[in-house]
Amino acid sequence: MRKQPIITGEYYHIYNRGVDKRDIFKNKKDIDRFFESIIEFNQTEIIGSIRDVRKHQPVPQALADATKDPLVSFVVYCLNPNHFHFVLKQLVDGGIAKFMQKLQAGYTYYFNVKYSRTGSLFQGPFKSQVMASENYFNKILGYVNKNYKVHYIPKNKSHLVYASDYEYENNNLKIVSKEEGKRFLNIFSGNKNFKKHCEEIIDIIRAERGRVSLLEKDAPPASA
Repeated sequence: MRKQPIITGEYYHIYNRGVDKRDIFKNKKDIDRFFESIIEFNQTEIIGSIRDVRKHQPVPQALADATKDPLVSFVVYCLNPNHFHFVLKQLVDGGIAKFMQKLQAGYTYYFNVKYSRTGSLFQGPFKSQVMASENYFNKILGYVNKNYKVHYIPKNKSHLVYASDYEYENNNLKIVSKEEGKRFLNIFSGNKNFKKHCEEIIDIIRAERGRVSLLEKDAPPASA
């Protein structure tokens, strides 16, 4: 049981990495499957598996509009080859836990079958940090939205990086909740100012830590 309960209506930094520092995405098809899982598992209605969904939906809707009765809202996200970061708002009681359990278990099953392996893919349960203060919130928004910029990503793996900065900077909110995305763009007076804020945060984190990586530590940036 978590030391602190996750509260409906609050925002949380959610993150995890591959067990033994292994990559959790090997190619574009893995990324597509993860996004598809994000969409399909983010609903209060119980579904058995992505395969079951496809029986009734021939064309995957991984980048479709938000589902009915979602468990969580995405604010920002970043997928790196060996780990991921989300900022989520819990919409229903237990929503984040239910969503993350389905997402990690479903993707692990897919990955293990595809690559003929067994066992855990992720390093235990997801980690969570409540966005308790405005300063910390603003810092984590920038940190997650452009998280790939604080890591060394080998050139041959750069195609496996996907982040919400593209959605914000191109006014094309798909994984990001339209309601939440528009709210934060309004707070920052547009996507140009939001982009500038995120880049400034990345510069600050680089200066503070020199190297920021979940390969070394699980802790997110300290609250201001």
